[in-house]
Amino acid sequence: MSPLTKKYKNTGLFISRPVGIVFFLIYLFQAVIIVWLVLAYMNHNKTIMEQKQKIEELEQKVKILDIIEEYQIGFNENEIRDLTNVIYEESQKFSMDPLLILAVIISESSFKRNQQSDMGAEGLMQVMPSVGHDVADKWGIKFDTLLDLHNSGLNVKVGAAYLFELILKFKDVKKAIIAYNIGEGVTREYIHYNAALPLKYFKKVESVYKQLRSRFTIENN
Repeated sequence: MSPLTKKYKNTGLFISRPVGIVFFLIYLFQAVIIVWLVLAYMNHNKTIMEQKQKIEELEQKVKILDIIEEYQIGFNENEIRDLTNVIYEESQKFSMDPLLILAVIISESSFKRNQQSDMGAEGLMQVMPSVGHDVADKWGIKFDTLLDLHNSGLNVKVGAAYLFELILKFKDVKKAIIAYNIGEGVTREYIHYNAALPLKYFKKVESVYKQLRSRFTIENN
């Protein structure tokens, strides 16, 4: 048998080596094309998903911005934009409905700038300084002085982290919201003694939340 030929015993065919090489190259080329098409398809889908996520993010931020503009008192356009970004980012970070954060802000401070309670709670989410320092330390939030709580963005970061902590601890949003208002220790005493929890604040937050949902529905992924 000529060295230029190769016998394929299973088929009984004789194919010259150059022809075999051509077949192999054609097969290799087809395989490369298939791989390229698969990768192109995957990249196309990835691009579509990224664009979809960006659109959804923009839609959520627009709705958050609309709410802030309607309720805020004393903030300028730059501050409103910054607050929109903070609320969106914190809601994503803690997998929390941004409308819940907004409902707590409206219930706590009526979205007024530099609010301070008679008990010493500060800012939009009415954070007590002692709670603020503790939460900031846990979550790596830069917090130096009491004046930092008047920074609305930082105040929201601390308040959202605290609310998230309470939800984890009580494993119940209702109890967490009550604890946000009267304190974790007092709430646990109510539970320990099987006493009826005070619902006034919770109902206020719930009412605001439902109003916001009815007007500004935000789908969270």
